[in-house]
Amino acid sequence: MNPESSKKKILIVDDTPENIRMLAYMLKPNYSVSFATDGKKALKIAGAKNPPDLILLDIVMPGIDGYEVCRRLKSEKRTRNIPVILISAVNEDADETKGLELGAADYITKPFSMAIVKARVRTHLELKIHRETLEHLSSFDGLTGIPNRQRFDEYFDAEWRGAVRESSLLSLMMIDIDYFRNFNEKYLYMAGDDCLRRVAKALAASVRRSGDFVARYGGEEFAAVLPGTDASGARSVGENMRNNIESLNIPNALSPVMNCVTVSVGTASISPSRNLSANVLIRGADDSLYQAKKEGRNRVKSLNLDIFV
Repeated sequence: MNPESSKKKILIVDDTPENIRMLAYMLKPNYSVSFATDGKKALKIAGAKNPPDLILLDIVMPGIDGYEVCRRLKSEKRTRNIPVILISAVNEDADETKGLELGAADYITKPFSMAIVKARVRTHLELKIHRETLEHLSSFDGLTGIPNRQRFDEYFDAEWRGAVRESSLLSLMMIDIDYFRNFNEKYLYMAGDDCLRRVAKALAASVRRSGDFVARYGGEEFAAVLPGTDASGARSVGENMRNNIESLNIPNALSPVMNCVTVSVGTASISPSRNLSANVLIRGADDSLYQAKKEGRNRVKSLNLDIFV
């Protein structure tokens, strides 16, 4: 692994080359440094696929000034969590207050103190890592390691709104482990926890596209969001999940269905619109899951809601 690729990325934004050279000299030994000489280029770099971990942003620049760059960064979901340290030649409370109100993490003045720049950068990168760790812990299920119900709710809501905007399809899946209570009675709870972990891993591996999303919905129930997927596609993914779980060959001697762990899957698909509630899709997937259980379990039932609306 290239040592440079593991370094945190710092973007320096300043229209004065001497300032860029000075800051780069301070930071290059410990960080991967890039630069922009105007606000427009800075916004482009920040919004790219591999954004910087922190931005040092001069306030006074031609065209788009640092305040406006900061405001735009903080208004976009993709860039709002990048710490911004504003740089100014003016040490005025009003300037600092304005920057902090726009969402800047800190404010330093020229001429630069090498010790202060390094300390502020290190502090805000450490805070960012800490915040990301907390966000990860709050979004992922501690037992299975896949996203939890809270993260599912956030993701599903975002995808619903995105599908409304783009007039695209959206499918939702509900997946339930068949006779899991019987499994726990026979093999006890440590085995049950291991079963949940293996099932979660297999379900997550059953989806291929980057936008497809699998989460633990609660207990032995899981959910999957499939953007841009019609009823036929959702059913295909459901069958893939069902087969993959069956192929795990986890013994379940007390299951009336098979002598191994199986799942029932319910899918629902719709073209979301502004006059519909997202609950329509959740109810549809729940109804399909109920039907799969009613018909004997270890099966996939699908519902195309577009024929009803």
